[in-house]
Amino acid sequence: MLADYYIEHLKKQGNNGRLVVDLACGTASLSFELAERGFDVISIDSSEEMLAEAMSKSQSISNPMFLCQKMQDLDLYGTIDAVFCSLDSINHLSEAQDVLKTFKKVSLFLNPYGHFIFDVNTLYKHQKVLCDNTYVYDTDEVYCVWQNELDKTDNSVNISLDFFKNEGKRYKRFSETFKEYYYSPEFINKSLQDAGFKIMGIYDDFTFNN
Repeated sequence: MLADYYIEHLKKQGNNGRLVVDLACGTASLSFELAERGFDVISIDSSEEMLAEAMSKSQSISNPMFLCQKMQDLDLYGTIDAVFCSLDSINHLSEAQDVLKTFKKVSLFLNPYGHFIFDVNTLYKHQKVLCDNTYVYDTDEVYCVWQNELDKTDNSVNISLDFFKNEGKRYKRFSETFKEYYYSPEFINKSLQDAGFKIMGIYDDFTFNN
């Protein structure tokens, strides 16, 4: 679904390029979807563990190229046609200067008329959706408890995830904690412009509605 949504964005902007970057790719689910649709994909993440998991999925010659890099230290061999950065990854950057640095790096390696498509959390999401709420997901494969704690001083959110993976007669527990930082639309827009971008649109999630 996400891959098709991003591809539709490119089509609407007349971008027919095939070389793209999946920035902060995690385990590269999006990367593989894009590769299956004929794109040449460079998958970048700062976590060696995430990339190891991603590489374990490799099955064909159309696999992405994997690079271990921080977003703000992006360094490529040449220019690309588009960069995608999904799943709140920008909100994982802890310093405003790193957001600007990331945007400048993306701008540096994009071809003329290339596109940078990404999502960020809104203030509403941090204050009302994540906030101090707890969510529970129960599937056949995994049981997940997702706990959030809002820091009202800067509207950041501390997130704790506990996964219980079904291994037949027992469950194995995995835990992860991290923080998502809030950046205002005004700051995001100015940082993009300072990095040389022209803003083509700001949309609601998975739509083309302003």
